[in-house]
This record gives sequence, C-alpha cells and structure tokens, in this order.
Amino acid sequence: MMVANEQAARPTSVVVVMGVSGSGKTTIGALVADAKTVPFVDADDLHPIDNVKKMAAGTPLDDEDRWPWLDIVGRRLQEAEESGEGVVMACSALRRVYRDRIRATAPSTIFLHLHGSLEVLTARIEGRSGHFMPPALLSSQMETLEALTEDETGYVLDIGQSVEQMIDEALPALQSIRDEMPRG
Repeated sequence: MMVANEQAARPTSVVVVMGVSGSGKTTIGALVADAKTVPFVDADDLHPIDNVKKMAAGTPLDDEDRWPWLDIVGRRLQEAEESGEGVVMACSALRRVYRDRIRATAPSTIFLHLHGSLEVLTARIEGRSGHFMPPALLSSQMETLEALTEDETGYVLDIGQSVEQMIDEALPALQSIRDEMPRG
C-alpha cells in the first residue's frame, strides 16, 4: 500500500498522442484523457497568432515558425505536471527534433505514437466527412515522420485495430511507463 507522500512523489502523467493526420490523435487522446480523468488539449489550439495567420493564408509553417509553438506545448505539459493536474495532448510531433524541443521543457512527457500503414490512414482520411486532405500531403507526412527510438519515453500503438482495442492497449502501457519513471 502506498502512503500519501509516496503518491505525491509519483510523476503526474503528461502524454502527447502523436502521429500523422488521420491516425486518430484527437479521438484516442480525448478517450485516454477521459479514462485518466485529466484534461485533453489539441496542440493546434496553442499556435501563436502569427502561425495561425500564416496557415490561414495557405502558407506552410517552417521550423522557425514551429519552435515558439513547440515551446508553448512544452510549457503547457510542464505546467500540467507541476500542478498535479496532468494532461493528454494531441500533437503531430513527427520529427525527433520536435519531440526533443518539447522534452527540453517537459522532460517527463510520454509519447503515444499512433502508427499505421499508408493504406489504413488513407482509408480513414477518405472516410472523414467535412475533411479533405490530399494524398500527397499524407505521403509527405509519412516521409517526414521519424519513429520513436528506444531512448525516447513512449509507446507505439497500431491503429489497425478498433478504437476500443487501442484504448485497452494504451492505458496499461502508459501506466506501466509512468510507474517505471523515476520518482522526484
């Protein structure tokens, strides 16, 4: 049995649900957050106004645009951990350097990588109502994606299964990772 101060010393879970468009970041992230009784945040909602204006004008963001946003994402995760609130956040985090930038501020972040084949992702995107993403953009995201490496704290989840199966797999995996994290 764990005493109160041992519980307080446990790290509060901060999770980034990552992956390409169509992988289910919002759906899975919201369900994981609900199960963990923590807030869910879409990192897209944290973009600075200049990024929003640029994207609204149809101009893609470059890394110089992303750095301030990733710093905001990292701060939000760190605040959630320090407050004990916890959070699950949807954020593509496609490249290792983006995840490193987030971890620079929020080192206890656990990444849940939603992974699937191009065929599964294309079928999901085509099945969305009111959402259009050109296949070339999905292919580009797949080429940009850098998978989690062994030295990154996270878990890879196959999106080729039902949402219920994904949640049934993700929750104990995230708990196991959290339990193995150093107490501070």
